Amino acid sequence: MSKTIVFNSDNKPTLTEKENIIQFLFENLQEYGDPASDIEKAINYALKETPSFGGFVMVSYLADLIVGAVVINQTGMKDYIPENILVYIAIHQQHRGKGIGKKLVQQAIETADGNIALHVEPDNPAKQLYEKLGFNSKYLEMRFNKKE
Repeated sequence: MSKTIVFNSDNKPTLTEKENIIQFLFENLQEYGDPASDIEKAINYALKETPSFGGFVMVSYLADLIVGAVVINQTGMKDYIPENILVYIAIHQQHRGKGIGKKLVQQAIETADGNIALHVEPDNPAKQLYEKLGFNSKYLEMRFNKKE
């Protein structure tokens, strides 16, 4: 039997739970992921463990095994930039294709207050799921990275 837990600034995971979520995302994002330290920053932002607008971390469990996780950060903006950004979503490698990702995204949409943006690589197979759920590509993202 599966269950989904929403962690936020009012319902924080234990240190062990947080470490397990970070490790899960790091391992299951595969080539679309970031270093564990970046994943931790996004989770800390969502939980308001650093100065932030907050957000939430939604985790799906099958028994005690994490089978899916999503991290949503609030942007502090509205209209011209969506109120939320879906930073990370991953499904356990052995549980893909079972509807867990679709369910998690739908629950994240219902839980989030306001609109949601996300970044997805053109070759990411999850892009089709996002489009089916109503996400569209209005802009091409461009970045300028200052050298430190």
